[in-house]
Amino acid sequence: MYNTAFRVLEVLEASDGPVSGEQISGSMGISRSAVWKHIKELKGMGYEIEASQKEGYRLIKKSNRLLPYEVQKRLRTNFIGRKMRYYESTPSTNAVGRQLAGEGEAADLHGMVIVAEEQTGGTGRLGRSWVSPAGGVWITIVLKPGIPIDHVFMVTMAGSVAVARAIRKEFDLGALIKWPNDIYIGDRKVGGLLLELFAEADQIHYCLLGIGVDVNISPGELLGVKRAVTSISAEMGHDVDRAAFLARLLREFESRYLLIESGEYEALTREWKSFSSTLGNRVTINTMKATFEGEAIDIDEFGALIIRKDNGKIERVIAGDCIER
Repeated sequence: MYNTAFRVLEVLEASDGPVSGEQISGSMGISRSAVWKHIKELKGMGYEIEASQKEGYRLIKKSNRLLPYEVQKRLRTNFIGRKMRYYESTPSTNAVGRQLAGEGEAADLHGMVIVAEEQTGGTGRLGRSWVSPAGGVWITIVLKPGIPIDHVFMVTMAGSVAVARAIRKEFDLGALIKWPNDIYIGDRKVGGLLLELFAEADQIHYCLLGIGVDVNISPGELLGVKRAVTSISAEMGHDVDRAAFLARLLREFESRYLLIESGEYEALTREWKSFSSTLGNRVTINTMKATFEGEAIDIDEFGALIIRKDNGKIERVIAGDCIER
């Protein structure tokens, strides 16, 4: 996405007032007609630019899209998000990730973030549909983890902590993690994660971490979703800067991911527990084999939820639905 149009944008952003087409063409070594062409491109990307024959061009308002330029200029990471793919609309960012990984070396894609303004066929856990209208943050992070395969759920844990921390730091909202992969504000879901693993025997080829957060979305756009949901804008009472939020989220994720790579599983598990809405509560667990109730007492370093059943027996749940009571 970063091309000559964004170099023109940088000139406009650096100026306190209007900049003439002659000044821009002279400083960049391009023609006046090329300047006008790039201004039109920027307008098409959502930037509000005032044009005057007398004074030149003035940036009035930046784009509200999650353009790589807007995210990366705020990014404080070493590798997560340094490579980005942007789509105005796509069925699924995870599907894009699978395609890219199938066409090339997964190691070359490590840390790439795929961003979509909207998903038309988003999916959640267990193949459930995920409503993904414009205004949210819908991303997939492509990773090639150098960790044992039995610890791969740690990637989801790192993502969950990153989303909860980013919401808390950016908006001072008390986001919590509901096992295994949902983010809540109060009793309403605001986001979720989905990890897709591609492995052979005990070797991880790559994985895709899909993250979806309802950001600048009105509750009316989420009609039809069966569970209680909310959005950042609904909680704040106004729209927020999605690019700044995404940059924060990626920074938080990278620091937690590096804990996994260095084998510091206990530190990440401890932080996850501090954000958990599940632990200490009575829950109903639905797995492929059984349904039972009990108290959620712990989570182990492999991401399994530890349940004390009513008969005192301890049950370790690797996968399933968890309904908090």
